[in-house]
Formats: sequence, C-alpha cells, structure tokens
Amino acid sequence: MERADLLALTPEGLVSLANRGLVKRATKDVEAGGAPEPSVDADGTVHGDFGDGVTTSLPVGVGLEGAVCSCAATGMCRHIVTLVLAYQRQGAGPAEETGPGPAEGSGAEWSPGAFGDEELARVLGQHAIAAARRVFRGGYAARIRRPSADDPVAAVELPTCTVRFLVPGELGYVDTDAAVSSRGRMIVLAVWAFRAADEAGLTGREVRLDVGGAATAAVSGLESVLGLVDELLLDGAMNAGPLPAGALRSAARDLAAADLHWPAAALEDLAAQIAAYRDRDARYAPELFAGLAAELYARHRAALHPGGSPRSQILGTDERASTPLRHVRLTALGCRVGGTDRERTVSVCLAQAGSGIVLVLPRSMKATEDEPLTGHDLASRKIAGTALQTLAAAEVISQTASRSAGRTVRLGGGRLTGTLVTPLEPATAWADLPEPLLVRDLAALDRAMAALPPRLIRSRVAAELVRVMEIAEVRDLHYSPAAQRLDAVIADRAGATAVISATYSPHSPGALDALADALAEDPHRISGSVGRVGGTLIIDPMAVATSRAVVVPDLAPGDGSAALASGRPTAPGPLTAALENAVTASAEAAHRGLRHVPDSLRARIAEAAGTLHRTGLTKAAGSLTALHTALSANDPDHLITTWADAHIRLLTTLEGV
Repeated sequence: MERADLLALTPEGLVSLANRGLVKRATKDVEAGGAPEPSVDADGTVHGDFGDGVTTSLPVGVGLEGAVCSCAATGMCRHIVTLVLAYQRQGAGPAEETGPGPAEGSGAEWSPGAFGDEELARVLGQHAIAAARRVFRGGYAARIRRPSADDPVAAVELPTCTVRFLVPGELGYVDTDAAVSSRGRMIVLAVWAFRAADEAGLTGREVRLDVGGAATAAVSGLESVLGLVDELLLDGAMNAGPLPAGALRSAARDLAAADLHWPAAALEDLAAQIAAYRDRDARYAPELFAGLAAELYARHRAALHPGGSPRSQILGTDERASTPLRHVRLTALGCRVGGTDRERTVSVCLAQAGSGIVLVLPRSMKATEDEPLTGHDLASRKIAGTALQTLAAAEVISQTASRSAGRTVRLGGGRLTGTLVTPLEPATAWADLPEPLLVRDLAALDRAMAALPPRLIRSRVAAELVRVMEIAEVRDLHYSPAAQRLDAVIADRAGATAVISATYSPHSPGALDALADALAEDPHRISGSVGRVGGTLIIDPMAVATSRAVVVPDLAPGDGSAALASGRPTAPGPLTAALENAVTASAEAAHRGLRHVPDSLRARIAEAAGTLHRTGLTKAAGSLTALHTALSANDPDHLITTWADAHIRLLTTLEGV
C-alpha cells in the first residue's frame, strides 16, 4: 500500500510540522546512508529500524503527530523526519524543494471544505467542534487562499492565527501557529470558512468573507455615535471645546464593547485630534481630523451596502481575542519611532513568513525635558529581553508569543522564557520571505495596491502594507530642505519604479543621514510601509539591507546636521495637485465647522471644484460643487451629508488616480 500522504509532504511542510534543524539533520542522515530501509504493513503503516535499538512507526490517518518512536525525545524527533524522507526516496525519489506541482491528482483543485463534520470530530474531537460552533454563532472573518501551481498549500487566515492544509485530503497534516489548546477549534473554523466559500461559489485564488453569525440587520451599529460626529462637524475642531473629546471616548468604549473595533479606533483617534488641537499639540492636522470623520461615515455606509466588503472587515468585529502561538518564527523588518514630547512609541515590525503577514510589537516609554529620548537613545533599551537595535534586525523564534486579531504580538523575554533572537545576516536579510511580503515586481505590487478596497473602509490592522522590496538600482537621490524630506527612486530588475520618501522627525534626528548613506551603498533590499498616491508607489522606509549591515534609520545616531544633496522636489501631476487642493479646502471647512465657513473659504471650495472639472474629474467636481451650494443653505442635515459625500469621494479618488 502506497502512502500518498507521505509522498505529497513537501520539505516546507516537514519544516512546518517539525522544525528546520530537524529536517536539515535528517536530510544529511539520508544522504549519508544513515536512514533505515522502510517497510510497509498491509494497512499502510511504515516502519523503520535504525539499528541502534531505535524503531519508528508512521501509522495511517494520524499524521506525524501520531508517529511512534522508541527514542527518548518527546514529540517530534529526527527519527520520524528521517523515516519520512527515506520513504519518499524509496517510493518516488527525493521531494523537490518546491514540492509537488499541480499535476492531475495532486489536489490543486482540492478544497478543505470537503472535510465533513463527522471526520472533523473523529480526528479533532467533539470538544473542538463545540468550541468552533460557539465562534460560528457569533460570526468570524476569514481570508482563504486556494492551492495553485505555485503554492499547493491551502490556507486560511483567521483573525488570530493562520491554518495551512499541507497535504490534500489529510487532516493529519495541518499546520497552525495557534497553541495546542486552541488548535482543534481553529482547524474546524478554517474548514468551515472554505466550505462557506465553496457553497457561495467564491472560487478566486484569494477570498475574504464573513462566516456564520446572524443575518445582517439593516443597521451598521454606528447610528448612535454619528450624531456626535455630526455636531462635531457643524462646530469644527476650532469651536469644539473640551467636552466632545470625552463624549467620543465614551462612545468608542461602547463600540468596542459591541465588537465594532475599527469605528471605535477611529473615534479614539478623533478624540485625540480634538485634545491635540485644544493643547496646541503638533499631532493635530485638519486633514487628519477630516479624514477620521469621513472614515466613520464611510464605514457606516459600506456596512449597509449589500455585496460589498465583508462587514467584519469594515467594522472590525471579532477582534478582541489574543491567541497563543506555537513555536513561531518571525523576521524583523525594522522599526518606527514616534510619539509626542511626553511619550515615545516604538513599533517593531515582524514578518511571519508562514502566514504571509506582518505583526507589530509595540512599546511606549515616557519622555521628559531632561531625557527627550531620541531613537538612538532607545536603541539600547531592552524589549523582550533584547536590545531594540538587535531586535529590529533579527530572526526571532518564540515559544511564548501571542498574536492579537489586530496583528500586534507579545513576546516573552530571553531564552529562559522561550524566545531566541539571532541577528540577520546583511547579505541574505529577508531573502527567504515569501510573496507578497517580499516584492520582486513593483508593477505587480502597484496593481495589487490599486485593487484594494478604499483605505477608509479597510481593516485597521497594524502594518497592513509593510513589505520588503528587492532593489536593482537606486536613482535620483535628493533632499528637499523646504519639506525636510529625502526622496529616491528605486527600480526593480524589470525597470518598474517606486519612490522612497522619508521626512525628518525630531524623535529620530539621524534617520535621514543614515538612510542617505545606506541608499548610496548599492542596497539590495529595503523594508517599509507602501502607499499609492497619484498613481505612484510611495515607500516610507524602515530598514535597508546593504552588503555591510541592516540599517534601521530611526535608531541611528546623529543630530541631522550632515549635508545632504539638495534637489528639486518632484511636483505632483495636475490630477493629484487638483485633488490635494480640494481635500485641503474640504478639510478646512470641517476644521472651522460647517456652520462657520467664511466667504473666503467658500470661494476656495468653488475654485477647487472648477479646477477638478477642468482636469476631467467631473464626479469629484460635482460633489464639491454640491458642498459649495449646501454651505449657502440653512439645512444642517443636508450640509453634513453633502460634506461627507464630497470628502469621501475626494479621498478615494486621490487614492486611485
């Protein structure tokens, strides 16, 4: 009896189920002739005798977790992995590095939704089914990735973990980064997500959907708070006073209690903007204030729109849980230093290659006039038992991590608590990250960015668009003194380009100097947060890998006094310039208060509408013209609706041009 499950298991699958060290050692044993000759029983059980008293068996239907070995190791051991590799070599030759392709019968068209509940209960237990049903009744979000020629593994990203089906039709070969206590429940939820997609005819390579839950009511859940936002817009940040910030925070707590976490976060940010304006804090910006108000209206409208993005993505439902992770490997992509004069914040970005996402490890530290705490001052501070400058450019293996649905992560500190930190090698840093985390094709990244839902209704997950870009060439590096911004054009091997753009921060005064030096050293990869403005990919950099080092600019020493090569800043195109001017005018109206817009600002809005019309953006021009007309009438409800229509359209149009 041939064991198709063992023959289909790829080297990557073995690494997921065991670890890379065991697979490397077992491979060496097989190549050196130190592997046993596998024997197979009539029922398919594979046996191996290692000749030193150690015997190993691989029973049918239980995966590698059900393997039996007489050695002293607990759990997975090198004998089990060696026997798998020996059987593969005996039965079909050594597995290729990329695993089996989607040949006929390989399972490329297979879906985990084919597993029935009886089979799930038999393998995972009734307790896992019962626990999953409780989650199903409340509903949950899922992103499924179907197997393909390039990647034969079916996968589901759940709010707090990722589940990967390594061998078609076999529940014994499922990998998840969830802890043992929740493993069964997560696998069941992943199967049900595939089943729901199959039943709905969602056959795309990658699909987002909501699974379970009650039927969607004709309400968004935001109705009770939009009245507060209405009044805030009518009065504006200039005339709000101290009370609205407290009311917004209270409303945010109510939304969070109702599992509407994305609108709750927007309300918290809006309250922070009101407080910042009152305190004359530099964090206040009219464009940010207006954008947050528009976001709340956009999420409300999108949640009521049938056939759009899943409600869970729009509203952030089911986002409270924190799931322990089992033996997780993370790759640091650099960090960002921010905050205020009174507090510094540090966000270390960590790629989880197995799930293809980026997690964020956040920390905050008090700052004072006596100790202002620049990024370089923080570089030696310890996070999870390791100096920040080491952690921000390292491989992290942890047994004690936990991941939130918002993609933040917590780590135990030091070796004794199950976390091992190894600095990245500059020459190979990030080279083994999978797509889409590692971007080799900037044109494909641009198309993917253009296909995303509008930012106003996307999930508010940390580091959603952090990527690593391979660089073939750095062009046109220059500094704009007026904007205090360093820009450079990077190109990939095909010649497609993106713009690296970094602005001076007093929290990291040496960052631009360090970035300029790294970009001048012929770097091979750069990490950063990707945006798209005016049809151009813009990368806000976090770390640069050169042949010499992995440079994290926010942690670099220096006071920003180095002489940088000046150049003329790139002027936006006419469409982008017209939209940016219109957004600024609309945001100024919200800042002043729609009841208090002066004639001069009305004239600016009318002029901006005319410019949009002349550039061919007729719908955006029409929405701004309607706002200009509404500002002259005495109808607050119509005025609020018209402003929301205009600002949402302007922001989404600017995102897509």
